[in-house]
Amino acid sequence: MGGNASAQGPQRPRTISVELATAERKPVPVDVDAIGTVTPITSVALKSRLETTIVSVHFEDGAKVSEGDLLFTLDSRQIDAQIEQAEGTLARDRAQLEGAQRDLRRYTDLVGKGATTQVNVDNAKTQSDILTATIKADQATLDNLKVQKSYTIITAPFSGRISAANVKVGNLVRPADTQALAVINQMAPVYVTFPVPQRVLVDLRESMAKGGGAKVTATIPGRQNFDEGRVAMVENTVDATTGMIVVRGIMDNKNETLWPGTLVAVKLTIRTEDAVVVPTVAIQRSQNGNFVFVVKDGVSRVQPVKVDRTFQGYSVVAEGLSGDESVVVDGQLLLSEGTRVEPRARKAGA
Repeated sequence: MGGNASAQGPQRPRTISVELATAERKPVPVDVDAIGTVTPITSVALKSRLETTIVSVHFEDGAKVSEGDLLFTLDSRQIDAQIEQAEGTLARDRAQLEGAQRDLRRYTDLVGKGATTQVNVDNAKTQSDILTATIKADQATLDNLKVQKSYTIITAPFSGRISAANVKVGNLVRPADTQALAVINQMAPVYVTFPVPQRVLVDLRESMAKGGGAKVTATIPGRQNFDEGRVAMVENTVDATTGMIVVRGIMDNKNETLWPGTLVAVKLTIRTEDAVVVPTVAIQRSQNGNFVFVVKDGVSRVQPVKVDRTFQGYSVVAEGLSGDESVVVDGQLLLSEGTRVEPRARKAGA
């Protein structure tokens, strides 16, 4: 029995099969997630500036409209009649002015010959001046009526998407009406407004000062539809009750992916910096802090690390790794300092 025991010899250290990944140094975005609201840059409620009736509606409810498109035609017959009356008054006063100017010229010639008095000349001059001023007033009245006439044609002030028409042909409209005829929202570009923690304010302002650094991505929840843009402004006050500050991004929205009033998932990318990253599953925790198992020459070593943040399944390591190290991402429970390991193929989808 003694001979059999000596024949066994010393036992070889156990080798653990583990999955490995490589710590990489690469550009990593510094970003913040938030929930935002889509708001139009420009929105206008169309209203009548006259008390009249609707003659025609020239758009389909909810349609896209371009700047200058005809939307409503209002009844202009009363104003047309007033314009004709004003034009008649203007023509009459111009004719009277011509007569007054002829009288002035005639009296001026006669007074030189001693055939009339200076009083007649002065009266003729006064009458000519009165009619000149009357014509200016007539012209102003006519111009005002033409402005009023222009209010009977309502066009789109900018390109966008229009709501349903709240009035139909024959409806009476007034300037005092509280309900708009229709509402136009600008759809491209649009704003996305969202709050971010005040701790990112300094970095965000520095990125904006450099130009083009801060980017905004808005995604519709539950969908793959998204749009990208840039930071347009940062609110000038931090909300003291929440510690948040409102940021507004401007999005191209050429395909109208973002609809005004929609809640969207927002990712604010403040800047991009070079950092060492490892899969988050490689990070282990102990009473002394975070660590990873680094494998070199087939042996595992405990390496303390300082994790800065996580990003899409990766952890950004601020201290402890320099890049290119092989770290264990599966099988850590059987490891300790100095354990011999052998790599195995990573699972599909890992």
